[in-house]
Amino acid sequence: MGNYRPRRVAELIKKEVSQMLQQEIKDPRIGFVTITDVEVSEDLRHAKVFVSVLDAEETKEETMEGLENAVGYIRRELGQRIRLRHTPEILFRYDDSIKRGARIFEILKDLDQDEKEADKKE
Repeated sequence: MGNYRPRRVAELIKKEVSQMLQQEIKDPRIGFVTITDVEVSEDLRHAKVFVSVLDAEETKEETMEGLENAVGYIRRELGQRIRLRHTPEILFRYDDSIKRGARIFEILKDLDQDEKEADKKE
């Protein structure tokens, strides 16, 4: 039971921050950002927001700077939208798991292709 509230708060934060990034924050450094996960501490005072960035190679640094710049606004807005005794400190973290997953998929596809070609030669 003790674990339920942080998960619920994490889901709320994910929903609200996603909406802010899509509709409200107009920083040109923040391109196409997806929130992949949110982890909230047991005491609800800290939230790690994991983000994935489209075109990460070129824009990752700029995007992360833009997000850091927007933290004050995001935290203030969260404080008004989510009723908690303390609005959590927000930490943005870059999540490259989507990129890693795509790379693994490519490797598996290449292996499958190699196997098919080996079968043809037999």
